[in-house]
Formats: sequence, structure tokens, C-alpha cells
Amino acid sequence: MEPKPLVYVETTIISYLVARPSRDLIVVAHQRLTQEWWEIAETLYQLVISEQVIQEITAGNSKLAAKRLKVIEELPILELTDEALRLVRLFLYKGVIPEKSVNDAFHIAIAAVHGVDYLVTWNCRHIANARLRPKIEEITRSIGYEPPIICTPEELLEDAS
Repeated sequence: MEPKPLVYVETTIISYLVARPSRDLIVVAHQRLTQEWWEIAETLYQLVISEQVIQEITAGNSKLAAKRLKVIEELPILELTDEALRLVRLFLYKGVIPEKSVNDAFHIAIAAVHGVDYLVTWNCRHIANARLRPKIEEITRSIGYEPPIICTPEELLEDAS
């Protein structure tokens, strides 16, 4: 039996899973797509997170934070390595990701150095961004790692059909 593809679950996915329904139609659509994907995700993929995800999901409303923690309680946690830190520094130094969004760099770097196949996110500003993706991939490959395929749950749902 072939191993399941490894999928790094970024913070926005967990947040959309437990958030109250939004009034914004686009966000509502993202929430529903996330829930649909989550229902099938563990059968198709090996899901993983990092300490960065845990730090981010524990912020804010304590009741929602508890719900978010419950969702990820059994997911393996990938370590922050020296190589991941090196890659984070390169993303910042090259200006691909701004310092104020350093956690976005951590998500990508941790996924890359651990050989993750996909990084699933709704963060389209600094992570799932078509203009940044080639730069992220180039920098990641420049230090010897293959970047994960950065995508949304919708794209992985397409894969499941």
C-alpha cells in the first residue's frame, strides 16, 4: 500500500473549521469547502501541523481556541529545525514574505524541510499567492529542498473526486 501524501494544515484551515458562520459570502464558501475537505482529508492524506499552528490557534477567544485545539489534538507536530529557520531567514531577507508575517514563512519552511507534499491554506496574501509562489519555490530549492505544493482545500477536493 502506497503511503498517503503528507499535508501540512496551516492555521486558517483550523480557524475556518470552528469559526462561527461568516456574513461574508466568500468566507462562508471557504468555510463550507474547508468542512467538506476535512471530512475526507484523513482518509486521503497524512495531516500534520507545527508549533506555529498551535501558537496561532490558541490566540483570541478562549472558547474558540479550545475548539481549535480539539480539532488538531491527534495530528503529528513537525519540529522547527535549524534548516527551517535558515529558510525563514531567506524568505525574509529576499523580501518574499514581510517580517510582520513571519509566521507565514515558518509554515512554508517547516513544511519544506520535512518533505511535506502539500501545504493547505486559505492565506492567499503570503502563502497561496500565485505571484509569490515561484519566488518561494526558487528560494526553497536554492538550499536543497523541494517546496510543498501550496494549495487551498478546494484544490485538494478537486483531487479527491
